[in-house]
Amino acid sequence: MAPSVTRRGNDEYDDPILSKAVKAGRRTYFFDVRTTRGDDCFLTITESRKMVDDSGAVSYDRHKIFLYKEDFDKFAQELSETIGFIRGRLSSAPEIVSEKGE
Repeated sequence: MAPSVTRRGNDEYDDPILSKAVKAGRRTYFFDVRTTRGDDCFLTITESRKMVDDSGAVSYDRHKIFLYKEDFDKFAQELSETIGFIRGRLSSAPEIVSEKGE
């Protein structure tokens, strides 16, 4: 039995073999592991943002990154360094409290 294929515009993707979601306020981040025709794995990272217009109609704005296995190590290292830099700046900055108390 052939795997099902999801079509989005002109793109074709096999169903994810692993899918994780991170909810963050109005945004949700999806981490989906998919396979190529050659049975290699790659990662899609999708940011989905819920939007409500003036009439109350709901839509979703989506942005997607495709990350292939040959780039995993470089991507992970730079992401880790970038997050470390941000955390370092936050720990040395005076604490900021939002108006919402978050």
